[in-house]
Amino acid sequence: MRLFQNQSLPKARYWLRPLLITGLLLVSGSLTFVASSGQAILVLALFSGVALILISLLRPPVGLIAAALAGLVVPSVGPSGLNVTLIMVAVLLGLWLLQLLVSRGQPRRALSRPVWPLLVFVGIASLALGVGQLPWIVFAPHAPLGAQWGGLSIVVLSAGAFLLAAYQVHELRWLSRMTWAFLAVGTLSVMARSVLPPLGLGTQDWFQPVGSVFLVCLVALAFSQAVYNRDLHPGWRWVLGGIVLVTLFVQVFLRFGNKSAWIPALSSIVAILAFRSWRSVLVLVPVVALSVWLLAPSVLETDAYSISTRFEAWAILAQIIKISPILGLGFANYYWYTPLYPIQGYAVSFNSHNNYVDIVAQTGLIGLACFAWFLWEMGRLGWGLRKRVPAGFARAYVYGALGALVGMAVAMMLGDWVLPFFYNVGLLGFRSSMLGWLFLGGLVSLEQMGLGAPPEEDLAKGAPPEEQPGAVMDVRG
Repeated sequence: MRLFQNQSLPKARYWLRPLLITGLLLVSGSLTFVASSGQAILVLALFSGVALILISLLRPPVGLIAAALAGLVVPSVGPSGLNVTLIMVAVLLGLWLLQLLVSRGQPRRALSRPVWPLLVFVGIASLALGVGQLPWIVFAPHAPLGAQWGGLSIVVLSAGAFLLAAYQVHELRWLSRMTWAFLAVGTLSVMARSVLPPLGLGTQDWFQPVGSVFLVCLVALAFSQAVYNRDLHPGWRWVLGGIVLVTLFVQVFLRFGNKSAWIPALSSIVAILAFRSWRSVLVLVPVVALSVWLLAPSVLETDAYSISTRFEAWAILAQIIKISPILGLGFANYYWYTPLYPIQGYAVSFNSHNNYVDIVAQTGLIGLACFAWFLWEMGRLGWGLRKRVPAGFARAYVYGALGALVGMAVAMMLGDWVLPFFYNVGLLGFRSSMLGWLFLGGLVSLEQMGLGAPPEEDLAKGAPPEEQPGAVMDVRG
């Protein structure tokens, strides 16, 4: 058996389906007579959850697809923004880790290069939770343990979503299904929340609010498939191009003030074109320069206060970070320290609105170094895969994931969109941020499928396999 691989039992296929059907009929019939409507909904939700877990044991990608899409529809289900996406990823991650323990001692799959810095980052984050219990500032209270654990859970489950996609999506068809399902439901979300309401249709509540990472993934994946997937029928490629145009029109012209949405999305498109051909970007230079010249006054005018307060907040946080620059102050603690450092004359709590600053403040410079290492390895992996995977969906996916990586890196400068801060975007933001981690994990999935293996002529040159582009480190159990 292999590491990070589904250990499904073949015999389960024979009895699981009739058992599920029989159980559903019995429970449904019983609830009709003995339960109130609220109790019936609760029991059916529980039964659906159990059924999803059983299905996920046999088909892990099904659980990932359900987790990604459910958050776009199902509202918050618990305190502090607890949501179905966070719960489902936690359950899927727990089941997967349990399978790894059960399969201990069996041959194991290779660990891709980006996995190492990500695991180290999770370790540093766990250490930061303990560091956060130290009395860094005597006159300031600590963040409640619930908030600190919430901050750590976002890091752990973000890494978990990445690893689940990387090592439980073993076939290209499942990666394709996950991508197309997201593009379909994501398009419906944009239409229902942004396009149809101005026409007088009350559809804005059909889907949940989304963050910057959702838009980055939607634009990047749709654009790359439209431009580079020549296996698609031309009609569908035009449809995907229309999705990109409609999404950008809504964000740039109807929601111009939400710059943390359309700036990262546009950055992802520029990155996709640049990764394919730097000459194409040269053509865009005059267009980008003209756009910046025309839009800069509006941006500065509408966001002058926000820009000034952010710079002042970062200067104050730099003073707080000096207290513990190596391992940080722990999760959410700096939010409780900020009232001791008045901003523009006000002694209030505030956050940085910047993921990079948050990482340093919570996990220190070591945490930021690990995260930067992860971004570098992801870019390196995608760069190596872009011309090695087969043309069509797989190659277009690589370009889309690279574009999403750049878009996410830009979004981190504009807010806590990739690793939501507990007291700002919060746990609810995981519904959107999880998508970026999921599709980045798809790059490792492509590598693990062997689609990015070095061609025979490269190996014939005499370089050892571990030095070939796209190589992975093999770890045996």
